[in-house]
Amino acid sequence: MGGDPGVEGQLVIVPSGGVRVLVATKPVDFRKGMEGLAALVREAMGSDPFCGAVYVFRAKRADRVKLIFWDGTGMVLVSKRLEDGKFRWPGVADAIMRLSAAELQALLEGLDWRRVHEPRRIAVPTAAS
Repeated sequence: MGGDPGVEGQLVIVPSGGVRVLVATKPVDFRKGMEGLAALVREAMGSDPFCGAVYVFRAKRADRVKLIFWDGTGMVLVSKRLEDGKFRWPGVADAIMRLSAAELQALLEGLDWRRVHEPRRIAVPTAAS
């Protein structure tokens, strides 16, 4: 096997810039699997779990997060527990918050996602030179 031990485990699945990310700010029961979380998306968030958006759920313990999303072939459930530290969460409320793909990536890394800047809007060129 060999190789650099620091490289092992570096592969992370992250959404691209155009994906919608919706965060349920109220903690949920983390015993729920993808079916239970999809039901929460429908009932509590008033959204469609099969629309391609990434739905993010937090546990009461701030070191755990679950994501569900439809990838076109099936429902995907991602679960992460930080071994050291806690995720930076917005205040607990019965609300839904939207994050950019970059903010979600920072959140999943355990970084303060609030420090991520919105990408600059660049005008699409009208002609090639």
